[in-house]
Amino acid sequence: QVQMVESGGGSVQPGGSLRLSCAASGSILNINVMGWYRQAPGKQRESVAVATSGGSTNYAESVKGRFTISRDNAKNTVWLQMNSLKPEDTAVYYCYAFIQTIIRSPRDYWGQGTQVTVSS
Repeated sequence: QVQMVESGGGSVQPGGSLRLSCAASGSILNINVMGWYRQAPGKQRESVAVATSGGSTNYAESVKGRFTISRDNAKNTVWLQMNSLKPEDTAVYYCYAFIQTIIRSPRDYWGQGTQVTVSS
């Protein structure tokens, strides 16, 4: 069993910053990819930023230069530093990980979601 616990969402004014964190725990052998997705009302879930265990990162065009993803492989933790936030960043943010456990082959896991609201 794997647990994904997120924290750090909230409300902020345009131009402000927030930092999201997500920790995975359980009988984990390997986490190849960890990252963040978001879903705004009436829209499909989209990838925001992902990071591989080898250090490669990928960002959505809309957040490049404003968001930074980082992870600690030893702690199975990923963070998303969000700066210069815009109203269009408002969404529920979901932590994502592709995890292999001691009893299961690799599969997707999701956090419970945390609300980020950017509004004046």
